[in-house]
Amino acid sequence: MTQSALLEDRTAIVPDEVRHDKPRRRTFGKWFGDTGWRHVVAIVVSIFAIFPLLYVLSASLNPRGTLTGSNALFSQVGFDAYVRILTDPAVPYPMWFLNTLLVATITGFTMVFIGALAAYAFSRMRFSGRRVGLVTIVVVQMFPQLLAVVAIFLMMSAIGDWFPAIGLNTLSGLILIYLGGALGVNTYLMYGFFNTIPRELDEAAKIDGAGHARIFFTIILRLVAPILAVVGLLSFIGIVNEYVIASVMLIDPEKQTLVVGLTKLVSNPRYADWAAFSAGAVMAAIPVVVLFLLLQKYIVGGLTAGATKG
Repeated sequence: MTQSALLEDRTAIVPDEVRHDKPRRRTFGKWFGDTGWRHVVAIVVSIFAIFPLLYVLSASLNPRGTLTGSNALFSQVGFDAYVRILTDPAVPYPMWFLNTLLVATITGFTMVFIGALAAYAFSRMRFSGRRVGLVTIVVVQMFPQLLAVVAIFLMMSAIGDWFPAIGLNTLSGLILIYLGGALGVNTYLMYGFFNTIPRELDEAAKIDGAGHARIFFTIILRLVAPILAVVGLLSFIGIVNEYVIASVMLIDPEKQTLVVGLTKLVSNPRYADWAAFSAGAVMAAIPVVVLFLLLQKYIVGGLTAGATKG
């Protein structure tokens, strides 16, 4: 049999799919039906999310100080609003910024710590009232803050008569009020994450003589770092954006937070300085962005993936 005949016999056995050297190109309709529509949705959602940010940034750079002049994005660019809000004696923006950072940092860190302690107790310990306590934590958070504003005001006013350092118009009193809601939904979220940590780690540590405190601080906290980062970030953002309680508690302009102070800049429609308000909002977003970038590796990474691998 000749060589050409052998080649013909071999090609006759090979299926048609294998004979083609180049893969077949998908049509546009098939590509769009499989994955293309997802790209379109992602682009639309991204534009919908980015446009308000661009509008606020454009308004902060508008020297006129009005929103109507900012309809054409970046038609006029200037830093007059930033200079005005940072140097105006009637607008203590630097103090608002420092007050917000102080309150949000202390409250966020303490919320994460208290919530982690409660979540560890609910996850690893068995005691009477455990299930009722979990349900109560979730149910209490269903009631809005407006229902407690009057009670909080009267309570802090009475406390201020005896202990002025934690009464009305004090940052320490505001922090204590925020910490009163530390055992909320965040604890329930951390409780679910704590349950994913193998109990064999606790048992192995107890055999070596470790107690609950040592297990919690040396083993568990390292493994639950992702959920701690998420809860810390959400708590920080929530405190920065909180307005109702802060507006009731803080009276003096020098002790107010960013949200309360910036709201007063546009509370009067006739004299609303929207450019300064937008500039203050842009600068107020910087700590949140920085914190997100610092915690991004913990949020994205799954540290529990290697918990049981040695």
